[in-house]
Amino acid sequence: MTDAVLFDSLRQALWLAVTVAAPLLAVALAAGLAIGLLQALTSVQETTLTFVPKVAAMLAVFWVSMSFMTGALVSFLHDRILPQIAGG
Repeated sequence: MTDAVLFDSLRQALWLAVTVAAPLLAVALAAGLAIGLLQALTSVQETTLTFVPKVAAMLAVFWVSMSFMTGALVSFLHDRILPQIAGG
């Protein structure tokens, strides 16, 4: 395996990690922003008010996007990693 192939595989793996993590991070950001705005408007500073809805939203998005994440990871494995292992 040459350096170029290794670096290209790492670049694609990092891009895949960003693509797979983006929906969860976007929902966590949006939920945190909405809850923070709600807390600032109502002056209620309760820690469970920020934690529970954010985790619930992230779990819902994870459940919905799980097939996309699994498909992306499996296709990367079959298309990129397994040929390199079989090729030596």
